[in-house]
Amino acid sequence: MSDILKNNSIKASVSNSRIARVLANLRHDTSGLALIEFAFVAPFMLTVGLTGMETANLAVGHLQVSQVAMLVADNASRVRESIDEADIREIFTGAHLTGSSIDFSPNARIILSNLEHNGLAGSDEGQWIRWQRCYGGNTKYSSTYGAEDDGRTDSSLANGIGPTGKKIAATPATAVNFVEVVYDYKPLISDRFFGEIVIRYESAFVARERNDHAMKNASNIGSSDLWTCNRYATIS
Repeated sequence: MSDILKNNSIKASVSNSRIARVLANLRHDTSGLALIEFAFVAPFMLTVGLTGMETANLAVGHLQVSQVAMLVADNASRVRESIDEADIREIFTGAHLTGSSIDFSPNARIILSNLEHNGLAGSDEGQWIRWQRCYGGNTKYSSTYGAEDDGRTDSSLANGIGPTGKKIAATPATAVNFVEVVYDYKPLISDRFFGEIVIRYESAFVARERNDHAMKNASNIGSSDLWTCNRYATIS
């Protein structure tokens, strides 16, 4: 009996010694350390990287929309002598091409307003939106400051149009091409980063060397094809 107990004691000692060696080896084993560290850091690094990409894409969106606003106002003001519906097509085609990298046309709205002095005196003197043309497939937005023919017979636009404290008005001898651009930002990855964003920019230029500010239609473009603000046509 004593021999059996002795043998069992020896076996238990050997087993405990092996377990101790295994535990010691595990304690000093660092072969999986890098993988564990990567598992902890990867979600954070991925979030930072994707946020950076989304931020850069948002910055590009702001740049493109601001360029479209300035381009449309500037090009509309460069048309000399008189302006035609065909000129509007060329101007908006340029806007379409400028914003093509951010899927601009179906998600944006451009409102181009021709602002003039209404030619009245006294209490009715003010500004007049002689004509207004629009482009873009976004149906949610219209002009913040008025529609075509506003101010023609009254002083409803006495101080001009534009943000409070920064309104723009035309002198009796000139016209101002005022542009509003509104764009529903389309995220590169997900709108969970910044939520839904609406990018807005405005720009205005005085018409250069234009003697007649009325909108012409020398090309006889059909009324259903004019880019008036009741249409939401885009260039495919």
